[in-house]
Parts: sequence; C-alpha cells; structure tokens
Amino acid sequence: MKVTVLVGGVGGARFLLGLRRLLGLTGESKSVAEHQITAIVNVGDDVWMHGLRITPDLDTCMYTLGGGIDPERGWGHVGETWHAKEELAAYGAKPDWFGLGDRDIATHLIRTQMLRTGYPLSAVTEALCNRWQPGVRLLPASDDRSETHVVITDPADGEQRAVHFQEWWVRHRAQVPTHGFVHVGADKATPAPGVLEAIESADAVLLAPSNPVVSIGAILAIPGIRGALRTTDAKVVGLSPVIGGKPLRGMADECLEVIGVETSAEAIARHFGARGDTGLLDGWLIHTGDQAAVPGVEVRAVPLLMTDEEATAEMARAALDLAGITL
Repeated sequence: MKVTVLVGGVGGARFLLGLRRLLGLTGESKSVAEHQITAIVNVGDDVWMHGLRITPDLDTCMYTLGGGIDPERGWGHVGETWHAKEELAAYGAKPDWFGLGDRDIATHLIRTQMLRTGYPLSAVTEALCNRWQPGVRLLPASDDRSETHVVITDPADGEQRAVHFQEWWVRHRAQVPTHGFVHVGADKATPAPGVLEAIESADAVLLAPSNPVVSIGAILAIPGIRGALRTTDAKVVGLSPVIGGKPLRGMADECLEVIGVETSAEAIARHFGARGDTGLLDGWLIHTGDQAAVPGVEVRAVPLLMTDEEATAEMARAALDLAGITL
C-alpha cells in the first residue's frame, strides 16, 4: 500500500510517527517493507539565514522520524547547545531573533554546501536522510523557491511591508497587524521530482493536521499539486488541526483570521472544499465532540489528540479507514 501525506511542521511530523507505527515501518526495513509512506513537505518556511539555507519543516520531519528531535520543544536537535548563537550575538550579527543551534548548524552547512554545488533540494534531502533513516520518503514540495511572506504593518514606522514568514512567526509571534500571505516564487515553481507521481499512484492521500494556511496552503500554492489531488484515483482525507475551536499546536488561529476563515473544524473543511465540487476533500476527520457539516465530504469524529504514538496510530487508522482502506 502506498500512502501519501501532505505535511508541515511539528504536528505533521508527529502524525507521520503514528502512521509509520501503524504500517510497521522502520528505517532499517524500508527496502523490504510491505507499505510505503511518502511525505510531501512544506517548503514555504525555508529561509536563508547567516549564509545558510534552513528548511524547518523538512528538518523537523527528519529529526522526529530519525529519533533526533528535542522532545520538549518539538523542533531542533535533542541535546542542543547554543554557543554559535551566543557568538553571533556578541558580534552583533543580524538577525538576532532567529536561533541556530550548534548541532542543527551542521545539517544546514551540509545542505548549503550541496545546494551551492548544484544539487536540488530533493537530492540533498535524500542524502541527509541516509543518516537519519526516517522510514518515510521525505520529498520537498518543490526544489524551487516558494517562500511564504506576510504583509504586515511594521510597528516600527506604521508602513505596510512584506516580511518573511519566519520574521512574522518567530520575531513578531504573529502579533502585528497582518493583511495577507504571499507565496513568493510559487507561480514559477514546479513540484519536486516524485511529488505528482506520489499523489497520482497513492492508494490514499492524507492531509496531516498541520497549519491549513502556511503549511498545507503553501504546498497547494505550487502549480500542479492541487490539480493532482483533484484527479488522483485515491481518496483524499484530511485531519482537522483544531479541537474545540483551538489549534492543536502553533498559531493556526492567527493565520486563519488573516484569510477570513473561522477557527473551527467545519470552516477549515469548507476552506479546503469537497472534491466533488471544486475542492480537495473526500473525507474529513474531526475530534470527538466537534461538529462539521460539509456538502460532498464524509465527516467522522474520532479522538485527534496525539498524546503518544499509539494514539496517533489510531488517528491514522481512522483516516485510512475513511479513505476506504481497512487494516
């Protein structure tokens, strides 16, 4: 069985852990595995910082699945130290609001070196995964630049300007007047090798409980991906990233407010739309106790708290069952 998942960030990475557990996959068994998981990962958060190319969502998935994630933060290396960050601050290097851990810098150095010698991001990611053995095929949504920028009113001078998503998210914590999101370069980007094939050949396509605007939405901004989701023979099933009107993690509510979508399971499903109409979804999982009525979309309520791998595996089982696959 082939399962393709659109993911971004911590929530997406944790969902992949549960799906991998459900299907009995490990890094060591991938060559003889009965099933295959392909994760199409958001690259909208990617950024150049201090001369290094940083891919937060790809790294979070890789570290999480490879056993190297910091379990308390949910991102970055376990056992991280911050000497380089301290030295950069001592030099007055800008930006000073984005912290690079010492262990994490090693990953960014290897990636940057390979990119500058001509390797595409998809090939670089595959090479980095040779170390981490995630047991899941991690594909960047695109090898091309497709960065999420945010139009804000700058609190320093009251002028409107676009800043990189990382500045809005990390520096401002999304607490500045915000007017919209722009996916810079997306119009000229193409899906990375294997992305469209993974959607077209899948037995099930899942939208992880990731931020619907700046994770899933940024992936959908790349031409060709939305079309592939609409035409695949597989059912497309999404998992709600909000419970009781609140995001499971992060600031999805802030992002939804910017685009005029209510922070509710029903509103997000209607935002994605039914595939039988002009949207993407065949099925939508919501948390027990939540309500959602979306014409053309089969909605089921199950526990959606990713408290541990076993609970997350049961979420994945429910999603596959809604996609017509019984394990």
